[in-house]
Formats: sequence, structure tokens, C-alpha cells
Amino acid sequence: MDKNNLVLYRKYRPSKFSEVLGQDHIVDTLQKAISLGNIAHAYLFSGTRGTGKTSIARLLAQEIKCSANDLNEIDAASNRGIDDIRELREAVTVLPFESPYKVYIIDEVHMLTKEAFNALLKTLEEPPKHVVFVLATTELEKIPDTIMSRCQTFNFKKPSLEILKKAILDICKKEKLELENGAEDLIALLGDGSFRDTLGILQKVISASKDSKISTKEVEKITGAPKGELVNDFISAISEKDLDRGLKAVQQASEDSIDAQLFLKLILHKLRAILLVRFAKDMLKTVRDDFSEIDFEFIQELANRNDSNLNSKTLVSLIESSSLIKQSYISQLPLELALMELIEN
Repeated sequence: MDKNNLVLYRKYRPSKFSEVLGQDHIVDTLQKAISLGNIAHAYLFSGTRGTGKTSIARLLAQEIKCSANDLNEIDAASNRGIDDIRELREAVTVLPFESPYKVYIIDEVHMLTKEAFNALLKTLEEPPKHVVFVLATTELEKIPDTIMSRCQTFNFKKPSLEILKKAILDICKKEKLELENGAEDLIALLGDGSFRDTLGILQKVISASKDSKISTKEVEKITGAPKGELVNDFISAISEKDLDRGLKAVQQASEDSIDAQLFLKLILHKLRAILLVRFAKDMLKTVRDDFSEIDFEFIQELANRNDSNLNSKTLVSLIESSSLIKQSYISQLPLELALMELIEN
């Protein structure tokens, strides 16, 4: 396997509806409509980046038998003016070359100018029978109501951590790679609800790894994620009311140029696991599968302590500090303040 030639997001892009993960509510609706011949002339796909909007748009075109010659993809970020839409209006009047439909996928449609939206609206109001539009956006609130009212709107969900982990493990199996327990969990967390970003991170790890078995520490090193020890030190500091230890962990993360939001995300992920092991014994196997052996031992040790400092209020306090990180001139300050409050009270 030539790792450097892998382009995982493209290589493993769904080739049929049954391969789509995490968007069953959309896939099921589209499949039923297509089977009944109820093809809309305009669809609006909204959702955060990397959730599969353009992939499903292409599958929709495929399912209604639109060939490559009759499929048109337009990036509205680069073609956002009224002249671009006027050209589009003229093009749609031409019959398909070899398909029942011509499909126009307009990505980042919210980038169109006001004049361009007005021009597009005229086409959506009286579309040629042979044309299907699929508009995709990450910012639904910027789409004019007049445009939305002419479209069937589908809201794409961010894939859950479990769905991203499944995608990672399936691809690693196909690529004959093995991930240490916890490594796929970290990659999925870093992917932040985006298939594209998650597979991009996996791509980076595979390309930089020298072995077919990849450890969690290797993922930390390649991606620049905080070392598990720093996360453990922060949590232990709360448990043991050791402010100096906790502040040192935050300071070290800052010196290592670790994003404060990411550091907090990994703290919350591990702290949640501790509480699950403590209060939901049937979750033990699930938690074990999510972490490396060393991390699981740490989680189990803290879960088994008679410790009133690690509780649901601790989680709430840290979650509240998340929004403050974005607003803070010193990104680690909200974490330091939360730590002081948790330990001194």
C-alpha cells in the first residue's frame, strides 16, 4: 500500500445510498420519493461542513439517472454574481445530453449576492421540467425565505462520535491497518463532527506512521493533540484538590500550542467516562473499547475512588467554561478560573 497516494475522503466517498452513514432520515425520504417518481425541482441541503451534503447530492443525481455529462457542480463562493446566474439560467434551457434530467449542484449557495439570488429565484419559480437543482449551504440563515420556499429542505446532522469511529475502523480494516484502542476515539474527537476532517486526520496519521499498527501516542504526536498525561493531570488535580498540578497541566498545554477548546474537549470526554464507569456499570465494556489500556486503568481508578470532587457539577462547570474560551483574550484563562473554582470550593 502506498500511503502517500491515499485520498481517503474521495476513495471512500459513498457510491450508493446504502453506504451513507448518519443521515438515514434524509436517505430514506429521498429513496421513497425517487421510487414513487416524486422528484422535486429544487432541494436545499443544509448542515455543517463535512456532513455529506455534496456526496448525497451526487447520489441523488445518480439515482435519477443523471449521467456525468448532465451533472453540473458550481461553487457559489467563486461564481456568486448576477452574470454567473444569468449564464446558468440560459444553460438550463438546453435539454439534457443523454439523461432524463440535468442536475445542478450549487455548493455554498449562501455566498450568492442579493442580485444573484433574485435571478436564481426566477428560475426556481418556473424551472424547466428537465432540471433539478440541489443547493447546499453551511449557513441556512443566510438563504432568503423566497428561495427556501421553492425548495425541499433537508437538514444534515453532525455525525456522532460512534458513527465517525465506525467509519475510521471500517477504512482501517480495508487498508489493512490496526489502531490501538483509543486511537480511533481521538481521531474521531479531533474530526469534530465532520467526515471530511476526520478522514483528513486519519490520512495524515497513516501517511506519517511507519507501522501498520498505530498507537494513541502516535496519533497525539502526529496531530498535535495534547498528551493523555496532561489531560489526566488536569482531572487528577480536581480529584485531589491539587491546584498547582492542574495549573501546570494547563500551562504545559499552552506552551505546546494546544488549542484550549480541544484540551477541554478531551478533558470532558475522559471525565464523562469516569462518571459512566462509576454510575453505569453496564457501560464498562463500551468505555474500555474507547480508550487505551493505560487510560482505561486511569479512568477505572478514579471511578472507584470515594471521590466527591468529580461529579456532574464538575462537568457542568467545565462545559460552561467552553463558551468563555472563544471570547477570552487569554484562551487558557477560563480553564484556569474553572479549575480554581472547582478546587477552592
